[in-house]
Amino acid sequence: MMMMKQKLLLLLRYRRKNRVLFLSLLYLSVLSPLLFFSHRLNLLSPLGKDFLEDLYRVAYKTDSLKLNAVEQEGAEELEEPNHVVYKVKDSVSTINYNSNQNNDSEESRIAGHRYELLERNVTGFDHDEIRKQGTKQKESSSMAGDKDIHVHSLRMPDDNIKVTNKDSGRKEGKHNQIVNSESHEVRNPKIEEIKDQILRAKTYLNLAPPSGNLRLKELELLMRELEQAVGEATKDSDLSASVLQSMRHMEASLSKAYRIFPNCCAMADKLQAMKHTTEQQVRSQRIQATFLAQLAGRTTPKGLHCLSMRLTAEYFAMRPEQRKLPNENKIYNPELYHYAVFTDNVLACAVVVNSTVSTAKEPEKLVFHVVTNSHNLPGISMWFLLNPPDKATVHIQSIDNYGWFSKYNTLEKPNSTDPIYTSELNHLRFYLPDIFPTLNKIMLFDHDVVVQQDLSELWTADMNGNVIGAVGTCKEGEAPFHRMDMFINISDPLLGERFDVNACTWAFGMNLFDLQQWRMHNLTSLYHKYLQMNIGIQPLGWLTFYNKTTLLDRRWHVQGLGHNSGVDRNEIEHAAVIHYDGIRKPWLDIAMGRYKNYWTKFLKFDQPFMERCNLQP
Repeated sequence: MMMMKQKLLLLLRYRRKNRVLFLSLLYLSVLSPLLFFSHRLNLLSPLGKDFLEDLYRVAYKTDSLKLNAVEQEGAEELEEPNHVVYKVKDSVSTINYNSNQNNDSEESRIAGHRYELLERNVTGFDHDEIRKQGTKQKESSSMAGDKDIHVHSLRMPDDNIKVTNKDSGRKEGKHNQIVNSESHEVRNPKIEEIKDQILRAKTYLNLAPPSGNLRLKELELLMRELEQAVGEATKDSDLSASVLQSMRHMEASLSKAYRIFPNCCAMADKLQAMKHTTEQQVRSQRIQATFLAQLAGRTTPKGLHCLSMRLTAEYFAMRPEQRKLPNENKIYNPELYHYAVFTDNVLACAVVVNSTVSTAKEPEKLVFHVVTNSHNLPGISMWFLLNPPDKATVHIQSIDNYGWFSKYNTLEKPNSTDPIYTSELNHLRFYLPDIFPTLNKIMLFDHDVVVQQDLSELWTADMNGNVIGAVGTCKEGEAPFHRMDMFINISDPLLGERFDVNACTWAFGMNLFDLQQWRMHNLTSLYHKYLQMNIGIQPLGWLTFYNKTTLLDRRWHVQGLGHNSGVDRNEIEHAAVIHYDGIRKPWLDIAMGRYKNYWTKFLKFDQPFMERCNLQP
């Protein structure tokens, strides 16, 4: 009995050992593949994944090359596919797609955006697939290290794009793919990709209907989140894991948004409506800006008005005998250089006088005849009493002193409300022989000019019997800056027979007049005849002095500083006289800053009157 029990116990122990051994082998057979497979997964992340993706890409390219081989079997000559060697050393090569019509070289410099170039030039590829391929290519390039990767050029299905062999020099199709072997470093590709996603999201949101959509709301939230992340990050390493996760969500949302807008015609109509509305707003803004600029050009600045009032008050506080300017004996000496300035602006007149005197070789021979209205006569007189020009003579008169001027009724029928054309001072230039009966020559300045060189050479110039010397407004081989038929009705028989509409016009601002020839031809009477036609100041001058003008070298007078921001700096520097013609005068707030210094350097802003009126350069 005891023997039976012992045998039974031994049998039970044996079976238990077998059961443990069997279960152990079973666990080992189940767990070992799991451990081995998880180990393989670790090897694949991240380099292993890249390896599999490379295998997929190679298989894809092999299929494409096989298709290319089938297409090229019927060609007369066989060409070996182009080989490109990429050397990746912390950088990736770039591919430029050059077209006869479009040049995308700037965009192709960013390797992270290569999929955009493919999307623009190649049809038939899915948007998301191209983006994935571009991302995989960037990741595989970072793994390559110092190895050389040989990449075969692909022939795209679209016939509009064909590979051009750089060595052969032949062009196939409309577009050429030029591969640069030069390395280009891609900095912060993740940040660039986020910016691209934000841009695409804004486009979709602008096209969204007012009612909105849950997917678009999600897109808007992701866009704001990424905008904040990009604003705080300066490099890819600053991006947190949550931002990278948001990038993936954004890409998915963009794909959903793409499917929301299948009706391209409706979107095109909406874009056209948006374009039309924007164009209307632009036109409205331009009209308003033009009006405000014209208004500012006709308005006296507060500081300039203050200066005129203070100078006027100071002038009347002086005794009459203290109001006389020096060198009155030189005023009508015909042997001197006489300059006339018709102005109602204190500072403008001061700059004309100061700049002319400072650049003159013989300032003692200069005589300035300033003619103004009765309101500004005290202020301008007081300015030159306080700031007399060095050795030069200044003679200031009021237009009211010329009683004979009113009998001509010059402005009886003005055709414009613009003070440039209705101002008595502007029309006074046509009466120079009457204003200065004892002079033979005089140079007339507009008050918006600056003299940069000595002008004595002009006084000895041969005018060939003409009345006026001026700089032409046209260059050789170009149309006139001002055509006469733009201002004058040439269809009038009286004008059409006498004038050539294609004749080169000339510029006001700096004009030398031979008063003897003027009197001989009685041009003032001719001016009165044309005045009845109610045309502007410039056409009146061109008609009155037609065929009696000597054209001066262009270096004597450069225009455009009051309306043209593209005047050549070299021309300005070498010009004898620069002219701020236009509404943007240098003493106004709307003046062009790039030209203002040429004018302000002839004023002293540290003077008491200037400081009290807060006048600054």
